[in-house]
Amino acid sequence: MTRKPTKTALPPATRARAKDPVPARSEEAPASSRATRAAERRAAIVEAAMDEFIARGFAATRLDDIAKRAGVAKGTIYLHFKDKESMFEELVRIVIVPVVARLTALPPPAGSVRDLIEAFAGNFLKEVIGTRRGDLVRLIVAEGPRFPSVADFYYREVVSRGIAAMRALIELGIARGEIREKDLARYPQILVAPAMIAVIWQSLFARHAPLDAQEMLRVHLDLIFGERSTT
Repeated sequence: MTRKPTKTALPPATRARAKDPVPARSEEAPASSRATRAAERRAAIVEAAMDEFIARGFAATRLDDIAKRAGVAKGTIYLHFKDKESMFEELVRIVIVPVVARLTALPPPAGSVRDLIEAFAGNFLKEVIGTRRGDLVRLIVAEGPRFPSVADFYYREVVSRGIAAMRALIELGIARGEIREKDLARYPQILVAPAMIAVIWQSLFARHAPLDAQEMLRVHLDLIFGERSTT
């Protein structure tokens, strides 16, 4: 039985928050209120866009439907986004980029390189598989060839950063003697292959053959690093 995707809440940064005390001058209050309302409308538009993109796909999503779902006039969307592509890019920045950013910000591992990769990949699978992040990744895989600018943006903001971080970890693993196959640094895509397989498998074949993504990751890392010692 395929698990129903959980709803990935947009980060608090997209929500309006009152950060400052009551301004000393009362005339500043209306401007602050307008800014708060604008931030709330933007967050509602982004949330609605995510729902529409996932439900209809990128090509079939219309700004009219996003506006209706967000409870705003269509013209309001253009106050925040120039077009559908810029709206999708905002979704990627909010929902997916932070996951990759946590990898690129990791310090050199105090333990083994495998431990670090295992921890990150485990968190990635937890945050993507069965969530709307996974739905967005599958959407890009399915429709990216028809919309090169969207694919280019995703590569620049997500893929290239992830690949660079994986290559750095592989090179560290080689230098420490943890990884014997030096050519792996030329193909860091191999290291993250299980994550992509799991994302695609979840939507296409999970109802026929459920996949234990964590166990697949363990076997994959055993092939690269060697089996863990049981003693």
